[in-house]
Amino acid sequence: MAKKNAVKQTQATRRFSPAAIIGIVVAVAAIGAVLLWPSSNTAPQPTPEMIASAAAKAAVGPHKQASYPPIPFQAYTPPRSQDVVAAAYRFAAEHPEITSYVPCFCGCERAGHQGNTDCFVKQRDANGDVIAWDEHGLDCAVCIDVATVARQMHASGASVRDIRAAIDKQFGSLYPGTMPTPHPPAAHPTN
Repeated sequence: MAKKNAVKQTQATRRFSPAAIIGIVVAVAAIGAVLLWPSSNTAPQPTPEMIASAAAKAAVGPHKQASYPPIPFQAYTPPRSQDVVAAAYRFAAEHPEITSYVPCFCGCERAGHQGNTDCFVKQRDANGDVIAWDEHGLDCAVCIDVATVARQMHASGASVRDIRAAIDKQFGSLYPGTMPTPHPPAAHPTN
């Protein structure tokens, strides 16, 4: 009789409960869905209007201006130091030939932004001078960090194409975005 009970216990431990089977099926389905689901990392292609807009913004730079409107710092502390934020704003103002071809990865394309320039510069006059800042760049560490990397690479002599590739690589995997920022044209003078 002892042998019979031992056999029944062994058979009982080999069976899976319905909950365990359901758990395994759900886990396998979830893994399959993750592996087969289309990647959302692919940004949509820029439209001809976006390409023209980036080219028009880029044509302004490099552009130094005598004085800038005050950066609208708020009463609270920004995500980066005020010096870093101010440097990002100045770089976007002075180098639209770079920042117009650099995407942002924070999701600000939903606010109509087409490149990192738009995170900082809201409006320019006919001479290309900044007359209004976009306040979005004050509060967004991603926008500031993208502009900072672009500024540092530009200062070291990197081309617009190299800056764009490095920023896509550094930020694209961390913040998969959908900003359809055009790439700089092959004949771009600072490639």
